[in-house]
Amino acid sequence: MTQAPADRRPSRRRHDREIIALAVPAFGALVAEPLFVMVDSAIVGHLGTPQLAGLAIAAALLTTAVSIFVFLAYATTAAVARRVGAGDLASAIRQGMDGIWLALLIGAAVVALTLPLAPWLVDVFGASDTAAPYATTYLRISSLGIPAMLVVLAATGVLRGLQNTRTPLYVAVGGFAANGALNLVLVYGAGLGIAGSAWGTVIAQAGMALAYLIVVVRGARRHGASLRPDLAGIRASAQAGVPLLIRTLSLRAVLLIATAVAARLGDTDIAAHQIILSLWSLTAFALDAIAIAGQAIIGRYLGASDTEGARDACRRMIQWGIASGVVLGLLIVLARPLFVPLFTSDSDVQHTLLPALLVVALSQPICGVVFVLDGVLMGAGDGRYLASAMILTLVVFAPFALLVPTLGGGLTALWWAMTLMMAVRLITLWLRTRSGRWIVTGATR
Repeated sequence: MTQAPADRRPSRRRHDREIIALAVPAFGALVAEPLFVMVDSAIVGHLGTPQLAGLAIAAALLTTAVSIFVFLAYATTAAVARRVGAGDLASAIRQGMDGIWLALLIGAAVVALTLPLAPWLVDVFGASDTAAPYATTYLRISSLGIPAMLVVLAATGVLRGLQNTRTPLYVAVGGFAANGALNLVLVYGAGLGIAGSAWGTVIAQAGMALAYLIVVVRGARRHGASLRPDLAGIRASAQAGVPLLIRTLSLRAVLLIATAVAARLGDTDIAAHQIILSLWSLTAFALDAIAIAGQAIIGRYLGASDTEGARDACRRMIQWGIASGVVLGLLIVLARPLFVPLFTSDSDVQHTLLPALLVVALSQPICGVVFVLDGVLMGAGDGRYLASAMILTLVVFAPFALLVPTLGGGLTALWWAMTLMMAVRLITLWLRTRSGRWIVTGATR
């Protein structure tokens, strides 16, 4: 028994190296993506308030449309990683190509709907008469880049499944730089205004998609994988993605309910809520990087029929999730006096913000484990359970959140409800992980 800790050290070090090698570049790529909108906002903001308001509405619609289909990355990662573990690289890349073809089909359908519906969508979001034309212009032009955005998601999943998160980092950084340069040239140099910003984003996203396709096509040729669309494979990719789509929609519903409740609490509360939500999203990027590593590592172990390796990796990533959550929670508490004034100088907003922020800090270790277990089960291809668990979480969360304006407690009570949501996710994911039912070995689940 006394030798057990020493025996585990080489395994822990190996898992640590794998997690770091995959998670650090993944974090960089995750952070680079939101910077697209930040750069657009900074450049368009100097055109005028109506233009910036239009961009905000159009960007929210685009982000929602693309994030709904994030399963293109998650499901592809798991499927490709399994085949990598089984030693069949040709089949792994072939599976990835099916995901890319599916992304193109979905992207074409979304564009076909968005172009004619853009004015209606902008109106539903409550755009003012002055902002609506700019929002419609930006939405219509940038929607042309949606197929490229979805190809980027699917191709990122391919490379993650191949245990490569460095290339997505390089492509994301390159795309971010190109987007900034193109926006400056087209908005001001060419005098295209907000339309120039939209075209800059479309061109940058197309360039990113092309870079990914070059990498994937080279890999396909090297390993003799077919690049042609395979209807059976595309259908299988779609079927694997449906549960993750349901999971994502349920999670988006949670966030929309929280924002709607905060809005009912008043302007001060919704302003404070927006600041907290931005910070919460930033911490989520750090934790999601570990989850992405989990998807790739677990999928590979299960594909290789190494159940013990999968269990060991899962245990080690849980430890990483707890440690990361503790560190992030402490950083939120200690750095509060520094970053809160950066967001707002309104004393009422700050007063409302601080107690809710402490709740967020306390919940970070829970979030750390939830993100890790989410990644583990995604890597295992356990999408149906993830969908069911998230629906249950939504059912538990909704009544508690909706009662906040009636029962009192303000924004702090709302973020306790958000913590309850994460706790329910923790329980459901932990029970599944402990059961071992997620462990299904082989090249396919």
